[in-house]
Amino acid sequence: MVGALMYITACRPDIVHATCYCACYQAKPTGKHLTKVKRIFLYLKDTINMGLWYLKDTDFELTAFSDSDHAGCLDSCKSTSGGIHFLGGDKLVSWSSKKQDCTAMSSAEAETEYQLADLFTKALSEDKFKYLVRRLGMRCLTPEELGVLADESA
Repeated sequence: MVGALMYITACRPDIVHATCYCACYQAKPTGKHLTKVKRIFLYLKDTINMGLWYLKDTDFELTAFSDSDHAGCLDSCKSTSGGIHFLGGDKLVSWSSKKQDCTAMSSAEAETEYQLADLFTKALSEDKFKYLVRRLGMRCLTPEELGVLADESA
């Protein structure tokens, strides 16, 4: 079952952490682990229609860049990596930068609600998801509408 979940993580990044956590216990699973795997499947079942549908004739843009230098520092052989995501052309929604093996590390967290980046970084309730989709100028399609679109594009 965990193998199937690992396959699904390619298109459902919201389950990556939970799935990888369960994968650590594949060699010797307990009832507790099976319960967690079943919970992931229930989450998938309940959120099957929650997704973003990008039509080909819209001007919607999602641009992402990432880079790493793989032991680029000649003195310490440490790596530096980073990434950035833009939504709609010029709206920065997320960024990251990391240098391997720092001796002192600090982190900061800001609690926010209803950020457009939440669509890509958090598991959301259906109400929050629909609100953010509307803010993007998109719409949620019913399973019937998705079927019609799939038939038209085939």
